[in-house]
Amino acid sequence: MSEPKNIVLNVNGIEVIYNHVILVLKGVSLQVPEGGIVAILGGNGAGKTTTLRAISNLLAGERGAVTKGSIELRGERIENLSPADLVKRGVVQVMEGRHCFAHLTIEENLLTGGYTRDSKSEVAANLEKVYNYFPRLKTRRTSQAAYTSGGEQQMCAIGRAIMANPSMVLLDEPSMGLAPQIVEEVFEIVKDLNAKEKVTFLLAEQNTNMALKYADYGYIMESGRVVMDGAAEDLRTNEDVKEFYLGVGGGERKSFKDVKSYKRRKRWLA
Repeated sequence: MSEPKNIVLNVNGIEVIYNHVILVLKGVSLQVPEGGIVAILGGNGAGKTTTLRAISNLLAGERGAVTKGSIELRGERIENLSPADLVKRGVVQVMEGRHCFAHLTIEENLLTGGYTRDSKSEVAANLEKVYNYFPRLKTRRTSQAAYTSGGEQQMCAIGRAIMANPSMVLLDEPSMGLAPQIVEEVFEIVKDLNAKEKVTFLLAEQNTNMALKYADYGYIMESGRVVMDGAAEDLRTNEDVKEFYLGVGGGERKSFKDVKSYKRRKRWLA
């Protein structure tokens, strides 16, 4: 029997409230093992991005706060740390929508990610490593980010995170707005970074099919709650997941608007 993996991140029953009144997360718990790729799945507004922001402490900028529960990184409570403290502890978030500095070149964007590293030789080595994983960025290194494709900007955003030498990357909607073959390319690189550099990934993704193909474990969220979780392989073959998230099966019902049948068939809502 394989040994249990070390848990890097332990999110335990967190509630998140925006503007003191809007309850967005309702008791979310999840665990991320060392060296794993864990996916948070679900539709728009399920609470995936909020969960990542709660972990990386970026909620305050959105007038949000964790009001219940706990978040532990390697056994240390991190709710009161700043995002900068978390980067120093090896946790870096790649935001939804890429957020490259449009007026900077690809290489300048990447170098901003190495801001916390003191050694010039380490920064140079990390840059070379990023170019090794993202050869496309090497060819575009002198181009202004504004004039590169969505796929290149997404690679730039992930590469910029890798420049900080993270042990864990929070990846928010990496496939958003990208062509299918580019999505595949990005996920292949994530898998590669995970296998070779031992980077742990927690990703929020609407593209359930793609995420379950590359992740080890998945949590499905709906309306601020985790409604199902399991090994990626088990979720891929689960009948409810296939019908409601992978778009296969359930041929007899044409529309989700048939709410009674929708809720009855969704065993977890019973």
